Amino acid sequence: MSNNKLYVGNLPYTIDDDSLRHNFAEYGNVQSAKVMMDRDTGRSKGFGFVEMANDQEAEAAIAGLNGMSVGGRSIVVNVSRPKESTGGGGYGNRSRY
Repeated sequence: MSNNKLYVGNLPYTIDDDSLRHNFAEYGNVQSAKVMMDRDTGRSKGFGFVEMANDQEAEAAIAGLNGMSVGGRSIVVNVSRPKESTGGGGYGNRSRY
């Protein structure tokens, strides 16, 4: 299993995809960098995902960036774990208007 997909948490709300990519680029080839945005407000949710070219570069990025201060916040970087499928019918996110 490949461990080159990284979860990045506790991001400052000012960070965008480009700054995220820039922060990780010194550790290797960034395949993708995505800050998760709130659909309704368009603001950052404070976390994102980065995919590095290979496991070694991903490990270097974790070692170099986990706990680092970015925009005054200590960011969390670790291997992204796939969400466990619960087999639910998708009814958990209903909102009434």
